[in-house]
Amino acid sequence: MSASAGVTLALSKGRIFEESEALLAPLGLLPQADLDDRLLRLPSQADGVDLLVIRPSDVPPYVEHGAADFGIVGKDVLMEHDGTGLFEPLDLQIAQCRMVVAGLPDSGLDRLRRRPRIATKYPAIARAHFGRQGRQVEIIKLYGSMELAPLVGLADAIVDLVATGSTLRANGLIEFETIADISSRLVVNKAAMKTKHAALTHWIERFREVVTAEEPVA
Repeated sequence: MSASAGVTLALSKGRIFEESEALLAPLGLLPQADLDDRLLRLPSQADGVDLLVIRPSDVPPYVEHGAADFGIVGKDVLMEHDGTGLFEPLDLQIAQCRMVVAGLPDSGLDRLRRRPRIATKYPAIARAHFGRQGRQVEIIKLYGSMELAPLVGLADAIVDLVATGSTLRANGLIEFETIADISSRLVVNKAAMKTKHAALTHWIERFREVVTAEEPVA
């Protein structure tokens, strides 16, 4: 049996998939045909490797519960998911950004009320962050338009991903503090790492070689 036989790789749709193409191409792990939003499972160009192209938030449960053997997903999703059935062997150094607390300039963290309202689509990350500071917060779960929340008085601050900060600045918001630097990671199912050890070790090392080759020389 070849090292690549019988494994399934879960890929995150959207920005991560677009940025991962430069890593997938030299490994032969791009889809055999053009990506079709109607097809969620398709063969890769490598023998024995199938692809699942799914929402980023679905990658950890698919990998953790064995529907995929390994996957590519953002660290923010992993932090929010808090899965225990995953290995995280490699930082792929793509889709880089940071998780921040942000708000209006005149409402800095030191001036927020005793139990501030925090708008975010990352409630677990927000609660853990403020919990480490010993602060109680009220979480308002939103799915988009995060920057609007402080402007209309819905929230005192937001917890969100920032790449360049241009959207924050366009809405008159500033960063108060950084919670974590975020990038995409290779994750592996713990059980599959035992039952398909040779195949998965092969692919982890192949990914490591490509990532190392992409790193700028000092």
